[in-house]
Amino acid sequence: MKLSQFKFKLPEERIALQPSYHRDECRMMVLHRKSKKIEHRLFKDFIEYFDEKDLVLFNDTKIFPARLYGNKEKTGARIEVFLLRELNPDIRLWDVLVDPARKIRIGNKLYFGDDESLVAEVIDNTTSRGRTLRFLYDGPHDEFIQILYGYGETPIPPSLKELRDVIDEPVDDDHPFTDRERYQTIFAKAEGGVVAPAAALHFSRELLKRMEIKGVDFDFITVHSNHGNYREIDVEDLSKHKMDSEQMYISEEVANRVNEVKASGHHVCAVDTSVMRAIESSVSTMGTLKPFDGWSNKFIFPPYDFSIADSMVANFYAPLSTLLMMVCAFGGYELVMEGYKQALKEGYKFGCYGDAMLILSD
Repeated sequence: MKLSQFKFKLPEERIALQPSYHRDECRMMVLHRKSKKIEHRLFKDFIEYFDEKDLVLFNDTKIFPARLYGNKEKTGARIEVFLLRELNPDIRLWDVLVDPARKIRIGNKLYFGDDESLVAEVIDNTTSRGRTLRFLYDGPHDEFIQILYGYGETPIPPSLKELRDVIDEPVDDDHPFTDRERYQTIFAKAEGGVVAPAAALHFSRELLKRMEIKGVDFDFITVHSNHGNYREIDVEDLSKHKMDSEQMYISEEVANRVNEVKASGHHVCAVDTSVMRAIESSVSTMGTLKPFDGWSNKFIFPPYDFSIADSMVANFYAPLSTLLMMVCAFGGYELVMEGYKQALKEGYKFGCYGDAMLILSD
């Protein structure tokens, strides 16, 4: 398929600037792949589509406050530093993105905080925007991380940040929330992600409890997603696009559990595109899930034969995005695009804080 086939007009007012008051009370569109039926429900109705011994698979990544602002030495220029990953804890070495990149060169120093007490030195250029920083801090590592994260902001998607900056929409006092709390799943545990598994943000503790009572099982893998999810595709031929690699971990215990559920004829639901990408990155020749500990740059777009999950939860994504392409690969291009057409007509919200889509195999 071609890039242009995933183009549609998304009005700015359809992008959610904040989450629903209760996590599980957003809207949910349900697509049935076989019958082509489309339903309009609330997310708390999710449990009605699953039975005892079905398995719901989550991503337990924990988002850290990765966006910082520093001042360049001498000029005082304000520089955005986006932490990607810690390369060497012993010498405080980090892989980062900087903006504006043209102002930062090897040897430059950046100062953070009102008192500029935290200093970093640029020691390498990794990409046109990327740099390697060494933070000049002599204290214990735990103390350093606490100070570093104290200067950081929750890394909401760049498009949402930009939209908030230009749209003056007051936040309802009866709807208090912070990104640090809500741009995080209730089961976040494994720190390292900078992009939240947005489709999993809809799950509340009450909904998980109802699943437990009904006997619908759930388990966790870890995918540390990065902002490569939002990188624009600059080729019409999708087979020529290269995804950024993401770190993933699937334990042997979880792999065995998934395979047992499938073998017994029960359903496996992948919550979020990150989970779907991870499990499809570790499939055996027999079509079973294997343990995995490493990195994957797998790009899933139509046509694609899925091996593990027979249902998935997604959000409504931006046009021309790799996330939309994966959803179309799983749900079928015509059905998903018809769903998006209805979503625009019926007022569904898009983006990480937007509404949800459940795709079922029946």
